[in-house]
Amino acid sequence: MSEIPAKATESEDQDPSDGARDQAAAGAVMPGDAMWQSSPPGSIYDYIKVASFSIGPGGLVDQWSLRAEQLFGIPAERAVGMDPIEAFIDPDLRDRGQRKMAEILDGREWTGVVPFRMPDTQDGVRGEEGIAEVYVMPTRTAEGEKAAVCIVVDVRTLRSIETDLAASQAIFGQSPFGFLLIDPDLRVRRANMRFASTFGGTPDDHRGRGVHDYLPRGEAERVAATLRRVLETGESITDMHVTGFVPGSEGRRHWSVNLYRVHSGSGRPIGVSWLGTDITARRAAAREAAAARRNLALLNEAGARIGNSLDLETTARELLDVVVPGFCDLATVDLYQGLLTGDETPPGLSDGSAELRRVAFASAVSDGPFPGSGESVAVGAVHHFPFNSPCADALRTARTQRVPGEEGGLVQSTLAVPMVAHDTVVGLARFARTKGSEPFGDRDRDLAVELAARAAVSIDNARLYRREHERALILQRSLLPPGDPEASGLDIACRYLPGNAATEVGGDWFDVIELPGHRTALVVGDVMGRGLRAAVAMGELRTAVRTLALLDLEPAEVLSALDEIARGLGTPGGVQQATRAARQPRDADLSEVYLATCVYAVYDSVTRRCTFANAGHLPPVLVEPGEAALMLDVPPGMPLGVGGEPFEEVEVELPEGALLALYTDGLVESRDHPLDEGLQALVGALTDPTSPLEDVCDHVLNTLDTHHGEDDIALLMARVQGLPADSVGDWTLPREPKSVGRAREYARRQLVSWGLEGLVDTTELLVSELVTNALRYGEGEIRLRLLLDRTLVCEVWDSGLVQPRRRRARDTDEGGRGLQLVGLLSAAWGSRRTPRGKTVWFELPLPGDETVLTDPAEALLSLF
Repeated sequence: MSEIPAKATESEDQDPSDGARDQAAAGAVMPGDAMWQSSPPGSIYDYIKVASFSIGPGGLVDQWSLRAEQLFGIPAERAVGMDPIEAFIDPDLRDRGQRKMAEILDGREWTGVVPFRMPDTQDGVRGEEGIAEVYVMPTRTAEGEKAAVCIVVDVRTLRSIETDLAASQAIFGQSPFGFLLIDPDLRVRRANMRFASTFGGTPDDHRGRGVHDYLPRGEAERVAATLRRVLETGESITDMHVTGFVPGSEGRRHWSVNLYRVHSGSGRPIGVSWLGTDITARRAAAREAAAARRNLALLNEAGARIGNSLDLETTARELLDVVVPGFCDLATVDLYQGLLTGDETPPGLSDGSAELRRVAFASAVSDGPFPGSGESVAVGAVHHFPFNSPCADALRTARTQRVPGEEGGLVQSTLAVPMVAHDTVVGLARFARTKGSEPFGDRDRDLAVELAARAAVSIDNARLYRREHERALILQRSLLPPGDPEASGLDIACRYLPGNAATEVGGDWFDVIELPGHRTALVVGDVMGRGLRAAVAMGELRTAVRTLALLDLEPAEVLSALDEIARGLGTPGGVQQATRAARQPRDADLSEVYLATCVYAVYDSVTRRCTFANAGHLPPVLVEPGEAALMLDVPPGMPLGVGGEPFEEVEVELPEGALLALYTDGLVESRDHPLDEGLQALVGALTDPTSPLEDVCDHVLNTLDTHHGEDDIALLMARVQGLPADSVGDWTLPREPKSVGRAREYARRQLVSWGLEGLVDTTELLVSELVTNALRYGEGEIRLRLLLDRTLVCEVWDSGLVQPRRRRARDTDEGGRGLQLVGLLSAAWGSRRTPRGKTVWFELPLPGDETVLTDPAEALLSLF
């Protein structure tokens, strides 16, 4: 075999120690065998594969180790006595090898590499060629003869170890992560450059330091306990969070640390490996992401919870329910007082000092009112912020202001956020965090502005709704009879329930209209539809009904005229266009027509007779004393606005004490039951006509299902109380001049019998004027009637159709002043048509009434 001197080192001759010489001479165990026998499996010598043999004074092998047998495949009994030159050196190089051996035996060391062949396998496969590094050391036997000891190492194993060491050094030194090797005493044995660059100095500067040199005391104790647990149990720790400070930096740093126990080749724990990654930026990004998610969730919650109620105070409380404690520890909402009182002008003053009312307060740490602010404003109190305060500045500029907490107070910082809706500041929201909480950042400020803006829009909507709602209520109340209506000969009770409880306006209506002659018109109507549009249509129809009623038309005539008006309301061209539309086919489009149903009844308290006309409405219900309730058979007719059909009248005499009920379909019809069942339920609920009318109304509403909110409900109930016979004076006069005097006499005596002497003079004068006009301009016999109820009514009847007309008499006229005199001396006067002519009437208040009438003498003088 040829020598391959890949690496050769020669040294000067030196004397080996006596101990080594004695050991070799005595044939002691070779060094390689000693290491093999003493080191346990897994030691570094097992990895390096060290073998040894010795050369005696004669230049022949005299000892051969077990490792040499394994490495070269030559048993000891064969190897001992061999010439190593002949065994290992190529024949062409043996001369050189012999010279080298002579030099070694002469006391010189030699190191070099030689080729060899691995032993063949048991199945006969030829062994691979290898290269061994040989270290030959001269020595002497016990007799002093020159010898040599040879140590052999497999070169490939050495190269592998060198590569592993280089790779380990590269990984340890060049890693972007901080590496530490911590010994069992919890001291740094080795640190890499990355760790040193973070904490300063060189890697060697950190050798011997402990965790207390890097971390705060509490954190160091926790980490030290964890290191001891890893050493004792061998348990690996992954992603342990460690917090500390880097020298020269005030910011807190965060690391993610992995720990695992490190063992020697024999398996003995020699320390803990520390792999640390700086996650400060990642933690900050994670906090930002978490804050963004939290803020988004808060905004979603705000969108779901704020503005569900069209109430100013409730909306403010909804805002605080969202932000406390999810966003801040305590908060308040102040709204401008003018906004809450319904002031139409823009709320607040430009300098931010207008009065505000605290409408909401919420706290997770205190019962209030607002700790640390120096104020003591309770919920519901009216106050204002000082001109130079941050809160007033926020209101003045519509910009959010940061308010620092007072020293020693509970609050750390406060955001004063103006509540802006449609470019108008409506109030101020304040969000505060107490000491110990994270201070407000820019993201928190933006979120606070967004939350306040959402609440402000809802509050402004609530303000607008409150304003419109109040207007709608004013409209609705103006369209219904005020308070408890009164009528001659009737006891009246009524109820109105809007189908929309939010707006409290609807299209149902009822009315009680006093007519001349102590008569009363009872009206119940229902405009198809709901809400403000229906209420407006209802108001127009109700006004038209009252106007027509004052003309003293018959019920059927009132409905006919009302039908024309209804068609005019729904047609852009008015009544004329509606009239033309009425001539169109019956299947014409009625989508723009105000359709309504209505029942109109006129009750005469003298005769107790009631005349009904119906326009598509439900029939009235009558309850006579001692009888079961029944629905009156009144022809239904067509609804108002349809047109083309006449209306019929039905006259019914009502017994004394009878109960009459007029109503709308919302009372008896709903999705839960058909109309017939509702009508039967109404009839069944009217069982006791003698009970007080208010109790009867409540009983009906409680018995029937009136809380479904599907339609408006109107209920008008009247108990018949006819005018007593002794309250009526009725006389027939012939058509002759003497009848004027007789009329005065009849009137005088009747008033005296009623104890109304104070009205005798005025009544005589006015009766004389009306009877005279009847004789002069009327026809047929004359009828005089006096009626006493809440007022005194005088009626003069004749068969003439010409209505009296009041005119202004000239100074030279001898007549024409009678009706002027009637107008001056009476509370009211008028005329109406009758089936057989006309009736002229006047009305006088009874003594004790606050109405002041003109003295007859003064009235006569004023006419001339």
